[in-house]
Amino acid sequence: MSSSLEDALRERIKELTCLYEVSSILVNANLDEQEETFKAIAVCLKKAFQHPEFTEISINQESAQIHTGTIDMSKSISAPINLFNKQEGELIAFITNPELGFLQEEQQLIDNIALKIGDFLERVAIRRSEALLKRQMEHADRLSILGELTAGIAHELNTPLANILGFSELLKDSLTEDKGAVADLDKIIKNAIFSREVVKKLMFFACAMPQEKMSINVVPHINDAINLLDATFRKEKVKYIVKIQEEEMNLRADTVQLTQIIFNLIINAIYFSPENGLVTIEAFQDKKTIILKVIDEGPGLSDETLGKIFQPFFTTKPTGAGSGLGLSVVHGIVASHQGVIVASNNSDKGATFKVSLPK
Repeated sequence: MSSSLEDALRERIKELTCLYEVSSILVNANLDEQEETFKAIAVCLKKAFQHPEFTEISINQESAQIHTGTIDMSKSISAPINLFNKQEGELIAFITNPELGFLQEEQQLIDNIALKIGDFLERVAIRRSEALLKRQMEHADRLSILGELTAGIAHELNTPLANILGFSELLKDSLTEDKGAVADLDKIIKNAIFSREVVKKLMFFACAMPQEKMSINVVPHINDAINLLDATFRKEKVKYIVKIQEEEMNLRADTVQLTQIIFNLIINAIYFSPENGLVTIEAFQDKKTIILKVIDEGPGLSDETLGKIFQPFFTTKPTGAGSGLGLSVVHGIVASHQGVIVASNNSDKGATFKVSLPK
C-alpha cells in the first residue's frame, strides 16, 4: 500500500473516530452544562485534523463561546450551527501555519459536527420548552382550583353579609339617640361593606361575575379611569404620563371588567411609586391585539413576587393595606377575555404590567 493511500486512510479513521466520539459526547451530555460539552467537542475535533498541532477550533454560539487556543483568522473553514433552520452560531477551524491547508474531507467533517451540535441544541430547546409548558400548566391548574374554591366561598358569604348589612341599617335607624351604639353600628356596616367588596373581588377572580361583552373603544375608558384617579395621583405626589397610539382601539370586552383592569393596575402603580415618581400608561394595537402597559418607578419585583404576583391573597403590602386580590382579579378578568398579563422588572427601576387583549 502506498504511503499517500495509508495517510488518506489514517485521516478517514481519525474523522470517523471523531464523529463517533462527538456523538457519544452529545448523547451523554448534561443539558445544563453546554459549555463543558462544547469544550469536549472542540478538543475531540482538533485531534481529527491532519495537522492538529497547528489547528485550533472555535465554537461560537449564544450559550457558549469556546476556543481551543489563539485564534488566527488568516486561514479557516467554517460551518453554520442551525437551530430550527435558523443560524444561531458557527463552528470554525483555523490553521496557524500559513504554509498548510485543509483537506476537502475536513470541511465535510465540520459540516457534520455543526449539524450534530444543532440537533443537540434543538433537543435542549425542546426539553426546556416542555419544562416551561409543564410549569405553566401546573400554575393554571392551581389557579383553576383556587377559582372553584373562591367561587364557592364567595357564594356562601354573600347571604350572611347581606343580612349583616340589612339588620345593621335597621338597628341604626332605631338607635338614633344612642350615639355610642350608632358609632359601633357604623363600624359594623363599614367592615361589612369592606367584606362585601372582597367577596366581589373573589367572584371576579373566579370569573363568577356575569360578563356583558360588547364592541367598545378602550381609549375613552382609559382616559376616564385616569381622570378619576387624577386626585389620587396628586394626593400621593406621583406624576403620570399617558401614551395612547390611536384615538380608536376597538375590541369586544365587558366594560365594567375592563375598567377594573385599568383601575387596579394604575392604583397598584401609584401605591408602589415613590414621591415624585412617574407612572406611564401606554396603549397601542396591532392587527389582532390591543396592548395596555402600566409602568412604575417603584422598587420592582423580587423573584419570589414575580412567581406569585397573580395568586389570590398574595400581597407585599402591609397588613390592612390590601386584600391581595387586586392583581388576581385582573388576572382572572384578562384570562376570561382570552388575554395575557405579564409582570416584569424594568432595566433601570420599577416594574411593568403588560396586558394583551385579543380584538
